[in-house]
Amino acid sequence: MTVPSDVVFCSGLELFGSVVDRMPPSAWSEASPCDGWTALDVLGHLGSAIGFGVAILDGRTYDWPTFDRPSDLVDGTPAAYWAAVAVPARGAVEGVDLDATRDTPMGVRTVAEGLAFPAIDCFVHAWDIGRAGGIAVEVPDDAIAFAHAFIDPIPADKVRGAKGAFGPPVAAPDDATPTEAFIAWTGRAPR
Repeated sequence: MTVPSDVVFCSGLELFGSVVDRMPPSAWSEASPCDGWTALDVLGHLGSAIGFGVAILDGRTYDWPTFDRPSDLVDGTPAAYWAAVAVPARGAVEGVDLDATRDTPMGVRTVAEGLAFPAIDCFVHAWDIGRAGGIAVEVPDDAIAFAHAFIDPIPADKVRGAKGAFGPPVAAPDDATPTEAFIAWTGRAPR
């Protein structure tokens, strides 16, 4: 991977936050590309996943919250909720040793490996909420390359399908932008 995962992670936090800041208030209740979820559900999901990652980085146990819908986790305005997630997340990765190891639900992983999925999620979910809010989101080429370098070597049955992070890839249009091709690779209809 040419760009370190902490850099991609912080870039993803920034992109996601920029989309949160541009979302029209009424768009949070709109359907997202994530089946059965609104944009606010996506925000709650990503916030809890980032909170989990920060706990691992800090060596703490994370108690997964209980909720009926991920949107139930969003306390206050979406922008305030995201700031409360992103600020400690940035702090947790500042100066972190990417080669250090942590115990995770997937076994012992380096910090670099542990940051990879949340980093990718920030970009994918920025596009998801942008789509719900009518906001065009372009995923940077280095983030796309990072995602492919990390995900492509993993067997499809581990990352795709009902229990995976992504659906099966869908065909991208012949004239797809790099972002559209990436989004299709994640299993979402890019247009």
